[in-house]
Amino acid sequence: MRTVLVTGTGGAGRTTVAAATALAAAREGQRTLLLTADPDGTPEALLGIGPLRSAPGRSADRLPWSVPVELAPGLWAARVVTDEWFRGELTALQDRGHGLLDMLGATPLDGEELTALPGVETIALLRALRAAQTAPPGAGWDVLVVDMPPAPDTVALLALPEQLRRYLRRLMPAERQAARALRPMLAQLAGVPMPAQKLYETAERWERELAAVQGVMESEATTVRLVVDPGPLADRALRTARAGLALHGCRVEAVIANRLLPTGSSDPWLAALSGQQQAALKELYEQWAPAVPVLELPHLGRDPHGIGDAQSGGDAQGGGDPYGAGGPHGGGDPYGAGGPRPADPGPVDPGSGGDARPAPAGLAALASAVGAPGARPDRPAPDPWTVEDRLADDGVLLWRLPLPGADRDGLGLVRRGDELIVTVGPFHRVLPLPSALRRCTVSGAGLREGWLQVRFTPDPDLWPKRL
Repeated sequence: MRTVLVTGTGGAGRTTVAAATALAAAREGQRTLLLTADPDGTPEALLGIGPLRSAPGRSADRLPWSVPVELAPGLWAARVVTDEWFRGELTALQDRGHGLLDMLGATPLDGEELTALPGVETIALLRALRAAQTAPPGAGWDVLVVDMPPAPDTVALLALPEQLRRYLRRLMPAERQAARALRPMLAQLAGVPMPAQKLYETAERWERELAAVQGVMESEATTVRLVVDPGPLADRALRTARAGLALHGCRVEAVIANRLLPTGSSDPWLAALSGQQQAALKELYEQWAPAVPVLELPHLGRDPHGIGDAQSGGDAQGGGDPYGAGGPHGGGDPYGAGGPRPADPGPVDPGSGGDARPAPAGLAALASAVGAPGARPDRPAPDPWTVEDRLADDGVLLWRLPLPGADRDGLGLVRRGDELIVTVGPFHRVLPLPSALRRCTVSGAGLREGWLQVRFTPDPDLWPKRL
């Protein structure tokens, strides 16, 4: 399955871009699910639909999202139902641990009195990502577009499966589970199920689920779209997010500059805002292009509402150039001859002398400009970190890690046994060292042109001796 995670700076229009991306995919004939975890009703208002409600039946038997609502041919929308999922999971956990609860004299909690705890929405979203990949034949989707939280929260969420698996391995190592064969006999002697047995069974189930979710994150078919409202403050936040995503091996397929104002306005106030956006847009191109495409979406003059269509004014291929001659930042048509263009932004600036035109009706105005995700193979992505052999010339092995957007002042390295703990701003990751580097000592490191280069010198006591 092709998976697109849409995140970005706070308030940049992530939900709008996610919906436009899903619509673009559906227009290409792909069965597409737009999944959101936003509980405040914003997605429903944007899509012009009623509340997304849970399916009837027991929580344990339901998927972790609401009943999908068909928005257009090939396009469905659903919301992660955090509260219902939490109640179902905790109730099932109580059922599995009833022996321990009986030993402690505890009274199980009823599902009706359970309320989702802070942070549970992260686990529910990860569970939904996993469930979407395992839908039965004929009932699944070709493309999954996920409306993610702001970039810092998204990076933390994507890092969570690997972190939790590491914790489980440390707390319940494999050698401790070797004695599990004795537990059934001990349980018979004691007359009650041994709590440790249920604990290890639960841990094994979590390990399988976390491994499956991590596999989704590490697949080449999973990419990230970063949404930004161009400006000086957003630039810093986007750089931090880029470094965090790179640290965890996430692939950014596009940066989307949203809500761009028309240029050339005669109104000084609008001209100043547009000029600030264009300066930030120029920096985006310098930092990201051409390795990562930068897509430009115009300000529609109002918030989109509903899907819209070509007949209602939302045809992104029609209409003139909303930015005037020369494109949004000058120098010719930035979209290329015959390429997708942004939609007509609607009302012309009153101070520009143009005729007022009706604003586009909905997300169809943005779908062609944002584009559908391209095809990618659903297989594990190659390791982005490489070891360069410089033993003959410099006597070192060089471990190179791509960290675009990282800052030297926010970079930290700690060697711990066979692991290297890398910190980039607010994010950190524990990386297992390749086998050759485990027999070396760290002799230096540097950050050059977006690459962290760590030098390792062979340890004479551990390195194989030459004959």
